Amino acid sequence: MRWRRKGAGDRGSATVWSVMAMTALGLVFGCVLAMGQAVVVRHRAGGAADLAALAAADHWMEGGKVACAHAARVAAAQETRLVRCAVYGEVSDVTAAAGSAPLSTEVRARAGPAGPVAPGVPRGPAGHVGSSG
Repeated sequence: MRWRRKGAGDRGSATVWSVMAMTALGLVFGCVLAMGQAVVVRHRAGGAADLAALAAADHWMEGGKVACAHAARVAAAQETRLVRCAVYGEVSDVTAAAGSAPLSTEVRARAGPAGPVAPGVPRGPAGHVGSSG
């Protein structure tokens, strides 16, 4: 008959608990990093969309294609891609995308003159200028 010391069955349990704690902390840290990266991608897309909309609105008199070409160049300079661009009179409406799967996002932005919109400019849902229909 083999005699056991009292508490001998707990030998090595600290190692198991330590490994489990490190694994849990690693998972939490990974999730926090992924969330931070998602925020960065969202801000990059938002900034690029704003700048591209301003570029398109600045060149509206040259026509929609030229204005959207300027917007595409600005978006590319921000390391994003222009998904959609439309120019309605003096108002530009663009969508820029940033990131890659699974952390990718699209942001829509509009730019144009302050004040009332000129007659004949298409209006989208809830009276917003530049519907995406």
